Amino acid sequence: MRSLRHFDLNLLLVFEALMHERHVTRAAEKLHLSQPALSHALKRLREALDDPLLVRTENGMQPTPRALALLPVVQLALGQLREGLAPPAMFLPATSTRRFTLATTDYFEEVMYPLFLSQLLAYAPGISFSIELITPDVLSEGLKQRQIDMVVGLDSQRELPSGVIQTPWMDEELVCLAATHNGRVGDALDIAQFAQALHVELADISGLRPSNIESCLTQHGLSRRVISKNLNYIAAARVVALTEAIMTLPRQMAERFVAMLPVRLVEPPKELPVLKMTLIQHGLYANDPAVVWLYQQLMAFAQAFSDPVNNSCNAGS
Repeated sequence: MRSLRHFDLNLLLVFEALMHERHVTRAAEKLHLSQPALSHALKRLREALDDPLLVRTENGMQPTPRALALLPVVQLALGQLREGLAPPAMFLPATSTRRFTLATTDYFEEVMYPLFLSQLLAYAPGISFSIELITPDVLSEGLKQRQIDMVVGLDSQRELPSGVIQTPWMDEELVCLAATHNGRVGDALDIAQFAQALHVELADISGLRPSNIESCLTQHGLSRRVISKNLNYIAAARVVALTEAIMTLPRQMAERFVAMLPVRLVEPPKELPVLKMTLIQHGLYANDPAVVWLYQQLMAFAQAFSDPVNNSCNAGS
């Protein structure tokens, strides 16, 4: 054989079947070929390898020394190809001990994650999770290097690194939070009153783009004064409780603080956008069975969590 480039690799399957059966008709049946087609393939094999390979004797067809030497090489190569081309192993949640790593927002970790985890553990008791912050490095390298399986809850982004897949996940209404003693703020705010108020907000450690609130105010020719940028919601809410500032956050998070702190809900301007949360993963691993399963569970959870008729999510939170 002069070159592998000129060799029909399908003939290796013919060679393997012939060496196993030592009979042209049986080998043809095994490969679902006609006998003439297999005889023609054997002729091509002999020409390509410059060896008779199988010789008819009184004891049937017998392999030549060249064929016997070639057999383990072909079996190894075909075995590796079959293994490599086989579909990925199924992900079995009931027996898996897979640890998933999620980069999430404060909101997802506080409001949704405990319920999400408790539901999964009911039928996937061996799995576990690590929670990480969403940072620029997570989006640029963490997903690509498979240090992070998925980014959960980040507001929709227009620009993301190449290869990253962003999927709409869940929308949440935004509201404002004010101290119960704050006489400067009523029960509702129009866009001008909102801009004039003092504000507390979360620091954007993702480093991706200006917040949708800033963009909204800019579109109306307005700006606001932020007196405190905090790393987490609870610290920001405590600042609100002790000052005359307000903060804007998802409704379900705000309702928790109303039960915990001397704060109250304030309806925001109608111009403020909703929070459009997403799931972000890397295209390199989007077909991994475990990641596909995780994605499906998160999508199902979002549907149940957002369903006003389904009270099971809220009841467990």
